[in-house]
Amino acid sequence: MRGPEPLDWDGYCERWSAAHGSYDPRTAPSLVRGWLRLSHALGTALLRAGVRSPNAVTSLGLLLSAAVPPVAAFLPGGPFWAAVLVLLSAFADTIDGVLAVLAGRASRLGQVYDSAADRVSEAAWLLAFALLGAPVWLTVAAGGAMWLHEYVRARASIAGMTDIGTVTVAERPTRVLLTIFGLLATLVEPRASTVTMAAALLITVVGFAQLLRAVRRALR
Repeated sequence: MRGPEPLDWDGYCERWSAAHGSYDPRTAPSLVRGWLRLSHALGTALLRAGVRSPNAVTSLGLLLSAAVPPVAAFLPGGPFWAAVLVLLSAFADTIDGVLAVLAGRASRLGQVYDSAADRVSEAAWLLAFALLGAPVWLTVAAGGAMWLHEYVRARASIAGMTDIGTVTVAERPTRVLLTIFGLLATLVEPRASTVTMAAALLITVVGFAQLLRAVRRALR
C-alpha cells in the first residue's frame, strides 16, 4: 500500500515553518533557501522509495562524519574524500528533518538526537583540520564559537523567543561549505587548514553578534 503523496515545496515550507517558530524558509537568504530546496527534493525521492525513518538517516550522517578525521589524515588524497563525506553527511543531516516533516514523523526526541548529532559531526570535522595541521587552540576556539552560537539560540527559544531569531552568516550551510572548501584547499596548500579555522572563527563571531542582537530584541 502506498503512503501519502509527499508535500510540494510550498506545503513543506508551511509545515517546516510551523515547527521552527513560524520562520518561513522561502524568505531565507538564497544559500539557505537553495540548500533546503535541494534537501526537499532528495527527501521526497527517498520517501517515495520507501525510506521513512528520520533517525536512521541521522545515524547515517553521524557515521559519515565520524569517518572524516581518519580519512582526511591517513588516506592518500584524504582531504578530497573527507570533503565528499562531509557533503554526504550534511545532506543526511538535512534530509532527516525533511523526512520527519514529509512523513509526519517529527518528534521532540528526534529533534534532540538531531541537534546532538550535529554538534558531534561538527566536532569531527574540526578534528580533521587539527590533524591536517591547524593549531589546536584555534580549532578549539572555532568549535567553541560554533557551539555557543547554537547554545544561545536554543536557550533563547526556551526563554521565550518564538522563532529562530535571525539567519546569521554562520548558519550550518555556511559551516558545511567552509569545511568542504577548506578540506579541498589543503590538497594544494597545507596551511589552508589554519586559514579555514581562522575564517570559521571570524564568521562565527560575526554570526554570534547578529544572533545576540536578535535575541535582545525578542526577549527584552
